Amino acid sequence: MLDTTLDIAPLANYLGFLALVCYILTLLPTSMRIVFPQTKQTEIRKILLKNRREIGVIAFVLALGHGVLLVAKRTLDFTESHTYWIYVQGIVTFIIFTLLTITSNDWSVKKMKKNWKKLHELTYLALFLLVWHIINKMWGHWTHLTPFGMVGIIGIAVLFIARKWKERQNQLSK
Repeated sequence: MLDTTLDIAPLANYLGFLALVCYILTLLPTSMRIVFPQTKQTEIRKILLKNRREIGVIAFVLALGHGVLLVAKRTLDFTESHTYWIYVQGIVTFIIFTLLTITSNDWSVKKMKKNWKKLHELTYLALFLLVWHIINKMWGHWTHLTPFGMVGIIGIAVLFIARKWKERQNQLSK
């Protein structure tokens, strides 16, 4: 008998990769401005900065699709604690992205004031969780997208570390 079930893993991988690209685009403007000040007035940086929240929401929707498809394919049992341990990076990252998406609007910025910025700094925790998530989940069975995803997420993580180092150097020199 022929198996007529559709393999949804490739679609899930594409959605995860596109979510990652959108997420990286949300992180680029600030880190680029600090690490490479000459990029401050570039048009692409201005466009990314202006549309950062929308791009972040798109990243969330794509990540949601990625997660839903993989949960469906693997028929995960969320009543078992073992499931949470295996997928902790993805689950915590998804929770962070959910909070960030829910509060990515002017009303939340207005109501939360300084706390909005503090909450949205969780994105940097998500950044390092994603590095772990991609390495952990793709190790040993890379697709053609994995090298690009790895270069992207490690590249933005290194850029973020360079940003923090430069900010620290600027504080110390004052």
